[in-house]
Amino acid sequence: MLLMALAMRTKTLRLGTAVMVLPWHNPVLLAEQTATLDLVSDGRFDFGIGKGYRHSEFKGFQIAPEEAEARFEEAIELITRAWTSRTRFSHQGRFWHFEDIVVEPPPAQSPHPPFWVAAGNPHSIQRAAARGFNLILDQYASPETLSQRIAIYKAERLAKGLGFHPMQVTVARQLYIAKDKADKEAALMRQAAYTKRTIDVSRAPGAKPGSHVLAYADKAGATEENALYGTPDEIAGMLEALQRSNVEYVLLTIAGGKEQLRRFAREIMPAFASAPDARAAE
Repeated sequence: MLLMALAMRTKTLRLGTAVMVLPWHNPVLLAEQTATLDLVSDGRFDFGIGKGYRHSEFKGFQIAPEEAEARFEEAIELITRAWTSRTRFSHQGRFWHFEDIVVEPPPAQSPHPPFWVAAGNPHSIQRAAARGFNLILDQYASPETLSQRIAIYKAERLAKGLGFHPMQVTVARQLYIAKDKADKEAALMRQAAYTKRTIDVSRAPGAKPGSHVLAYADKAGATEENALYGTPDEIAGMLEALQRSNVEYVLLTIAGGKEQLRRFAREIMPAFASAPDARAAE
């Protein structure tokens, strides 16, 4: 609903989800909703998806965590077919059953809106690359780790003959432009407290950490270590480190409201304006 409102108020901004957790949704209804959004936005929709990892969500939806990948795969199959098939079809799967349906409307983009998948471990990254999906990397990994993950993705795409462009990978980062050191430290403490609440509802008893936020949960300060918190000069330096790690596309999670984004545009973006492929999106 938020993206639909933005689609009606903008003309050039690309609109994306980061991410829709597919196991929670009826894939045919989701295909209809996203195709409608793609039409209203005149083909500006990017479909960011994931399979989920938070224990509280699986518990709340009463879905077994071990079903997540299978539900994710079946949903992708159905959504892709719904977007690309203009004839009626039936589906008898493990989780979803549809009989003689046609999904309307078709999306504006051909063959369909691009898929962006959140992934962190090498197997998931390779699978995303092999399927031609774009890649979303997390906001906690270091530039060195991001460089390694991008290299895995690039190598797999090239091996499959799909080609590679840096804009097929985006990296999430938290942003806060601080007045001074004290302001920065206070903001980092607020962010740490917020992230801890996320960790508390995400962790399942006895579960493996995974490649998401839980992988950083047991090291003090790890979830804030690579956040873009600091003065404009400090943040510019961190962005330059990301560039050296082959990151060209950054998604910003803004702490502090619209003025933070305006300051980013005024005080930091101009330093990177000469890089034609670089862009920042809230």
